[in-house]
Amino acid sequence: MRYIHPQVRLIDFSPSEKFLVTYSSHEPSNPRDTQKVVLNVFDVRTGKVLREFKGSADDYATGGVGGVSGVSWPVFRWAGGKDDKYFARIGKNAISVYETETMGLLDKKSVKVDNVIDFSWSPTDSILACFVPEGNGGNQPARVSLVQIPSREELRQKNLFSVSDCKMYWQSNGDYLAVKVDRYTKTKKSTYTGFELFRIKERDIPIEVLELENKNEKIIAFAWEPKGHRFAIIHGDGPKPDISFYSMKSPHNVGRVTKLTTLKGKQANALYWSPIGRYIVLAGLKSFNGQLEFYNVDELESMASAEHFMATDVDWDPTGRFVATSITAVHQMDSGFNMWSFNGKLLYRIPRERFFQFLWRPRPPSLLSPEKEEEIAKNLKKYSKKYEIDDAESSQLLSAADMENRRKLQDEWKAYVAEWKRLQEEERLLRRELCDGEASDEEEELEAEEVEIEEILNIEEEPVSFGFEQLD
Repeated sequence: MRYIHPQVRLIDFSPSEKFLVTYSSHEPSNPRDTQKVVLNVFDVRTGKVLREFKGSADDYATGGVGGVSGVSWPVFRWAGGKDDKYFARIGKNAISVYETETMGLLDKKSVKVDNVIDFSWSPTDSILACFVPEGNGGNQPARVSLVQIPSREELRQKNLFSVSDCKMYWQSNGDYLAVKVDRYTKTKKSTYTGFELFRIKERDIPIEVLELENKNEKIIAFAWEPKGHRFAIIHGDGPKPDISFYSMKSPHNVGRVTKLTTLKGKQANALYWSPIGRYIVLAGLKSFNGQLEFYNVDELESMASAEHFMATDVDWDPTGRFVATSITAVHQMDSGFNMWSFNGKLLYRIPRERFFQFLWRPRPPSLLSPEKEEEIAKNLKKYSKKYEIDDAESSQLLSAADMENRRKLQDEWKAYVAEWKRLQEEERLLRRELCDGEASDEEEELEAEEVEIEEILNIEEEPVSFGFEQLD
């Protein structure tokens, strides 16, 4: 399928790949005017434009990260779930939610949220998390709200005070939401960081506050374990910060966040969990010179340490078996990628000039339910034993089949020899006649006689000169 959009500059697929959003910008005829932008929403299967959005760059510059010419990208953010049912964009004092069925505004009006500056969807449900900063000179607190779509019901709200900045992190199953809150100290000369942890799937959505032992430490990175209940934080101010691991499940299941361990003095500034959880790469990218540590969070032990000098990116394959580290052409030196096993064994290096991007081919979602996957993981040893028995039985069946095939070939050979012996017996009288009445077929009873035959093939006569002169 081809999707026609002249001068297209950015594209974005919906989570289930049913829709494609494309973007272009155009210089205005009057230099004083802002750039005009065009966004198209395509049906991926038919290539048809379902909705076109036009406006100035200023209309689409609120919220988001990245983009071009001041426009945040992606402009539209997609609701979680497999249906691609809703997409939304942030506006002034409102969040505009659109239905993909009609491509129109939900209930023909935006969700009114005064002073909203950021929002994010749950990865699995139609729940919006919105952040509103402080207002009225600090007299009105900042807040994070959870809003159910399409009912627009506010499920939970948390007021936050003395807020400098706020960032939201959803866990991949939508079970938890972590809100990193940077707050001003009383003197307002510095900030400190804490986390508000929402348990989305529990009754009344309880919220827990997490602060580090030294809450003045800088938070460098935060990452949830995919499909899991653990998260990791890189924190510290020096060149070798610490890395702490936490669990949303305590040993006694009292619904309290629990600290698992802290790794001291690690040369890392980024966290990359395996897509299946359990394993994580602690990476020191760019200025940290490509330091890598492969860590097993189940056992709380390091599996391997390595280096990919000047590495800029880390990408796990969808199965969690391999990790690619790469250097893009931004550095103009040693660009290319290295391939590693999940436990840190270097498999091979692929240097490439002008290497810009590495992407794994996506895998289709699992056919198993999350409950079934969890049950398999818990009983893996039992399943392994069962399949080992099945493998042994299959091997025995294969051996039996192989023996039967050999026996069949041997029987065929014996039948072949017996047939030729029968024919030999039938021709015994004929052979006796050919041998002048001799009845023996045994080779040792035959006498060998050598006969020499000389045959003259040709005679030529030729005069020979002996060198004597003839005398008269």
